[in-house]
Amino acid sequence: MTARDTDWDGVRLHVVTGKGGTGKTTVAASLALALASGGRKVLLVEVEGRQGIAQIFDLPPLPYEERKIAVAPGGGDVYALAIDPEEAMLEYLEMFYGMRRAGRTLAKMGIVDFATTVAPGFRDVLVTGKTTEAVRRRGKNGKRVYDAVVLDAPPTGRVTRFLNVTQEVAGLARVGPIKNHSDLVSGVVKSPETAVHFVTVLEEMPVQETLDGITELRSAGLPAGGIFINMVRESLLPQATLDSAVKGRFDAGEIALGLKAAGLADGAGDASAVADALAAEVVEHARRTELEKTERASLMAAAVPCYELPLLADGVDLAGLYELAEAICTKGAA
Repeated sequence: MTARDTDWDGVRLHVVTGKGGTGKTTVAASLALALASGGRKVLLVEVEGRQGIAQIFDLPPLPYEERKIAVAPGGGDVYALAIDPEEAMLEYLEMFYGMRRAGRTLAKMGIVDFATTVAPGFRDVLVTGKTTEAVRRRGKNGKRVYDAVVLDAPPTGRVTRFLNVTQEVAGLARVGPIKNHSDLVSGVVKSPETAVHFVTVLEEMPVQETLDGITELRSAGLPAGGIFINMVRESLLPQATLDSAVKGRFDAGEIALGLKAAGLADGAGDASAVADALAAEVVEHARRTELEKTERASLMAAAVPCYELPLLADGVDLAGLYELAEAICTKGAA
């Protein structure tokens, strides 16, 4: 059984956040592929205007419409949507006020951009509203159009405010369509159908930001999902060797003897210099492994499922996305 079948049973909206540089968009894309595997239909949404989805799937910039971008492992389709706040606002004006033509005039005058700048909470309601509409949408047969929606959300430091739409629009409207719309969005975001996942790497700052983000999320009554520990390096040395290196008891002399025996050094001086360099690398690797162990323990203490994803040796490309998706499909929580 995988996380999709156990930890995420009943979850339809997967919100993915993380500190910059942790691979948030990469994990969101891989998660969408994993969720779609086996014949499902998943929508991958981005809201920051960076066209990150297009870049990672090696596609031209995405328009403001849902379109198929990938076939998942074992069948299944991934669709993508790059939400444009201005277009979302025009849809909103048409939906609630029948003002799409007037809205375009306002857009040309810069009023739409002004409104979403001075009232960022309203902008967040628009983009989260578009996402939650996709979660709720049903086809003519009465079934949900998408089996799941993955939202590549803003970074950890802003995600709680981004999702806590009811609080954010309280100063804008206490009654009327805006308030009703935000309540509808909030109903989805705070329900068991939603899980907010954090992406981190095993370094002090991203780990601490992840832990702070989970605490803030829980305080706001929002549902924490899991932690994706990204770019995990496998230890290349036995634990006994790592323990000796951390304690300063690692002997470079043994390396020098091994180099000479293997014919990889011309003389004693050459072997000694190479051995010292290799020993320094061993000590550095051991210390990093020990620090990663400490950070991993901190994450485990957060009492949410943790999923480890490997460091991609060849970097992030389309093949790498499928490799990560396969890891998500086959691994449960750590």
